Amino acid sequence: MIEIRNVNHSYDGLSVLRGISLELTEKRIAIIGGNGSGKTTLARMLNGLLVPSAGEVLVDGISARTEGAKVRKLVGYVFQNPEHQIVMPTVEEDLAFGLENMNLPKTEIAGRVDAMLAAHELTHKRHAPAHLLSGGEQKLLTLLSVLIMEPKYIIFDEPMNSLDLAAQRRLKALMNELSQTFITITHDFDVIAGYDRAILIGDGLVQADGEPGGVIERYVASVSETG
Repeated sequence: MIEIRNVNHSYDGLSVLRGISLELTEKRIAIIGGNGSGKTTLARMLNGLLVPSAGEVLVDGISARTEGAKVRKLVGYVFQNPEHQIVMPTVEEDLAFGLENMNLPKTEIAGRVDAMLAAHELTHKRHAPAHLLSGGEQKLLTLLSVLIMEPKYIIFDEPMNSLDLAAQRRLKALMNELSQTFITITHDFDVIAGYDRAILIGDGLVQADGEPGGVIERYVASVSETG
């Protein structure tokens, strides 16, 4: 379980999150809200990429504030922009990068990379320059670079952003097959159809929390009122 306990956060004195408390126990959770609502700030706290100004985030009882390295082994993060995540020159090297940082034996690293490439029909792309992949292939690589480290939880930040229809369908199918618990930040409500729970963040607060259909309706209504 991921616990968020009375989290507050500010940037340069501007309050972004205010008194957020949640227990995330469901298998598929969406976080929605307008631009600047605080949803991405909240998501980045779930694996210790960002430490709240006040309050606590716990992953299976481990503090993201004091034990960030342990938390990041449990919680993978797939960035909205693959260019912010791909760090190595080739597909093979990028898949191996996280495993090397975990100090795994070279034989295990090679085995995991081989298996991941084969499972997703990417063996022929092993030595391909990562920056020359298509947008869909780059997004897939960022997800596989997280999956290869075998996290328990995965955070997706706008996973369908800038992908064409074919790439969206491939990524959505792969996400639906995942055994991990995952949390998706998105404006694309088709992505979260069938999710267990949705949380609406607005003005730094939880505005709605529950079954996705009802939470989406609340969000759409609030946008209509302000528009």
